[in-house]
Amino acid sequence: MPTSAPALLSFGAPKTYAAWPVWAGSTPKPIRFQPLSKKAATKLWHRARDFDRQTRQPGRHGGAVGHAALQVLHTLIFDFLNFRSGRLDPSHAAIARKANVCERTVRNALNRLRDLGVLNWVRRCTESWQDGRFRLEQDTNAYAVLPSSQWRGYREPPEVPPPPAGTWGDHPALPDVLTQAAVERHAGGTLRSVIGILGGDPSDALAAALARLGAAIESRNPR
Repeated sequence: MPTSAPALLSFGAPKTYAAWPVWAGSTPKPIRFQPLSKKAATKLWHRARDFDRQTRQPGRHGGAVGHAALQVLHTLIFDFLNFRSGRLDPSHAAIARKANVCERTVRNALNRLRDLGVLNWVRRCTESWQDGRFRLEQDTNAYAVLPSSQWRGYREPPEVPPPPAGTWGDHPALPDVLTQAAVERHAGGTLRSVIGILGGDPSDALAAALARLGAAIESRNPR
């Protein structure tokens, strides 16, 4: 019988490991976060819900975003986002605890939000020395919620037009009391009626003075 091959060959080549087990593309450089006000972040959250409603198909539960992704986005914005600095870098485990879902659901939700252009992130790692050896260690991702203009498949709501200057049935604004008094006098109104108009606006000092003058004249020359 032929001699069998050494047992070691049946196990294949020995495994090798990366010197620094971090995700490809991870950067050790500092991340510069962009501040995002609470008002702007809240507006993005409501637009994400609108996005889900816009893309909902009849007979299906939810739209393109989905319930889990909305829940994760809500957690990112209202539980972890520092509105003043823009810092947003929780771990998957921390997101899962706050959102009350499993980490697998978090990963799927994050990928969906990224694919839709709602969210983006940078993979990070940290540099260190251990036992005289240089090491890279995986750090949490740095996230950013993107403007709704970059969301794929989202229809921006129309801008609300300014209110019209006037509509049918509106009463036109009255002219000031001096103009009203001049019109009244020109139309043949009595001095008393003119005085009444001039005294109708106590905030108009000139009209009030003219009203007093007219009253004094009328008291000397009653009709």
